[in-house]
Amino acid sequence: MCHTELVVAAAGVVGADGVSGDVRGALALDVEGSCARCLGFKAKADLAHGEAAYWRVMHSRAVEREAQLEAEIEELQAKLRQRERQLFGRRSERGKGKNEGQQAQGCRRGRGQQRGVPGHGRRRHAALPAVEEMCDLDPAQRCCPTCECPYELLEGTEDSEVIEVEVRAHRRVIRRTRYRSTCRCPAQPGIVTAAGPPKLIPKGSLGVSLWTLILIDKFLFQRPTYRLLADLRWSHGLEIAQGTVTGGLEQIKPLFEPLVKSIVTKSLTATHWHADETRWPVFVDWDGKQGHRWQMWVVVSKSTVVFQLDPTRSAQVPVAYFGKTATGILSVDRYVAYKVLLKEGRIVLAFCWAHVRRDFLGVAKDWGGQHEAWALGWVAKIGDLYQLNDQRVRVLDVPEEFATAQSRLREAVEQMAELRRLELADAKLIGARRKVLESLAKHWAGLIVFVDHPEVPMDNNVAERAQRNEVVGRKNYYGSGSVWSGQLAAMLFTVFQTLLLWKLNPRRWLSEYLQACAEHGGQAPADAESFLPWNLSEARRAPLAVARSGPDSS
Repeated sequence: MCHTELVVAAAGVVGADGVSGDVRGALALDVEGSCARCLGFKAKADLAHGEAAYWRVMHSRAVEREAQLEAEIEELQAKLRQRERQLFGRRSERGKGKNEGQQAQGCRRGRGQQRGVPGHGRRRHAALPAVEEMCDLDPAQRCCPTCECPYELLEGTEDSEVIEVEVRAHRRVIRRTRYRSTCRCPAQPGIVTAAGPPKLIPKGSLGVSLWTLILIDKFLFQRPTYRLLADLRWSHGLEIAQGTVTGGLEQIKPLFEPLVKSIVTKSLTATHWHADETRWPVFVDWDGKQGHRWQMWVVVSKSTVVFQLDPTRSAQVPVAYFGKTATGILSVDRYVAYKVLLKEGRIVLAFCWAHVRRDFLGVAKDWGGQHEAWALGWVAKIGDLYQLNDQRVRVLDVPEEFATAQSRLREAVEQMAELRRLELADAKLIGARRKVLESLAKHWAGLIVFVDHPEVPMDNNVAERAQRNEVVGRKNYYGSGSVWSGQLAAMLFTVFQTLLLWKLNPRRWLSEYLQACAEHGGQAPADAESFLPWNLSEARRAPLAVARSGPDSS
């Protein structure tokens, strides 16, 4: 037996298939002068070792590839669930109702007023004009049916009310008297005719009341114009051509320009705004733009709501709106265009916690499993922040209680920041979890603006609610067919939503304003700004206020 075999035998590992790693050092002998058998044995051992290393590498690669494929499958399944949720899921973020558990068990909640829930009481309509009607007994019923002795009439009446609405179209036939001069003075005209009523559009046949109806119906209640015209034709026998209305709207547009300009000026005097944007189709070909997807931007302050139409979603829109002098806090989502405003330091961005909450809910709905429990835990923490902030705002005028509530809120915010830091420090945190937490960390400074500014809400829901009416119009009549009509829509959205913010009746206000325009020769009156809510005196505001019918106290 050669010396190599002796070493291997001593280790007890020699065999037909090669040697183990325990004797690999023993085999690394100086082979100078070794026999051929020893050299062959060593070559066989090296070959076995090389093959083992190869298969170990291949196995590790296969394991890594399998893990990568599983991660890709999980991500694709999450994206599929996300797309299905976007297409077929609920649009509302409202939580489960208190009776939803009963419905799941087969105890369906009944419709209408629920037992144990206080009602709104009988409505009174004292603000409506009254038309009195007398109801009396027939002569044959005013006596006893047995002895025919007459009944005695009592003082007073038993009263009840029935609400009616009467709408009718009619023609105003204007008969203007004419006079002929009897003198022979050269300066006298032959015939003198009385002036007619003022018209909003010179030589137009549609009166102020009809233009008020058209503007309110489309730009406040978002009904397509052709439906209104069909209603007038079928219900009232009034035939109006679509082209007549379209041409009239284009002529009316300049009447609202001074109003919108003043509303924008008023908006820029505020110190806190909400801003958002959404698509608004404009079906025209625009230089340098592909497609018809324009953007309707909205900026809401405490006293104004401003809509602006622009072909782009560029950062230049908010930059141009706020200009060089506006200073304050702007509540927005995390869209990058608003972040350009941070460069000059005049505008502080307060980011929306509702969007952060949606991020975690998206992880819970799309990824499921252990991700769901983790994400819902964060959603619960965000809910706690909302609750603590609500408690703080309710005691804003009570310094001692406010200080305590402020301390609790600040402590909760610091705990959330520490939890976020610890989770991001975990190297094993990958995928959707890390992405959401990195976004949270990136926008943290803007998310906690509300802590030092109790007047600033935690979310941007004010701007999103302001867009609801506009979105209904986009769905009903698909945007605008020209640039001027899109601009008119933005102007009237601005005017109507600002009036509603001040609790003024848009129909009454618009009728009064259009009448003033008609009396000014179809132009905006010189004192157009006096019609804006903040310039109205109490005497002018009272008849324009929104009529509200409260519950009957009886």
